Amino acid sequence: MRRSTLWMCALLATATLGCRQVSEQYAKIKQTIAQKIAERRGRSATPQPVQQPTPLPPEPAPPATPSAEVPARPPRQVPERPAASRDVPYSSVDTGTIAPGMGEKDVYSLWGPPIAVRHQGEWTYLFFRNGCEYTCGTEDIVTLQNGQVVDAVLRWPGHGYSGQSSSPAATKPHWKPGGDTLTVKPPGT
Repeated sequence: MRRSTLWMCALLATATLGCRQVSEQYAKIKQTIAQKIAERRGRSATPQPVQQPTPLPPEPAPPATPSAEVPARPPRQVPERPAASRDVPYSSVDTGTIAPGMGEKDVYSLWGPPIAVRHQGEWTYLFFRNGCEYTCGTEDIVTLQNGQVVDAVLRWPGHGYSGQSSSPAATKPHWKPGGDTLTVKPPGT
């Protein structure tokens, strides 16, 4: 707000502060708001006298006839744990070599259905089991662009790709006794 507007508001507030009419209107508005709040909360604005509850007669005893009991809930079934995160040997009769330019249906006819398919725009990714998902870190992947094979990352010997793969041949993990160690040189050395 501009400074002149602030001065006008301050002058107006000072001039009307002592007016009896303004005070009366303010009290009415305050009371109306308090009543509306109380109504919304399910209360009344004025306190009501408290009534003493009347005692209820005792309930009659249930009849002696056997009633149908609600059957107890069966114990909760624990979901089956997934297989351990270890490689499971894989063998399949669906083997063969795919080539660049093949269609998605051609890949299915050689290797069978994939375990997963992902689409991203013009790209399609087909995932196939390879028996080293844990140690390799991935399934065998066939990449298609506009419905044609353009790349494949393969680890299972039964899956072949006649084109140039973007992934080098699998390397064996190297192990050091005692694990890898990290050494940090102190500053200034």
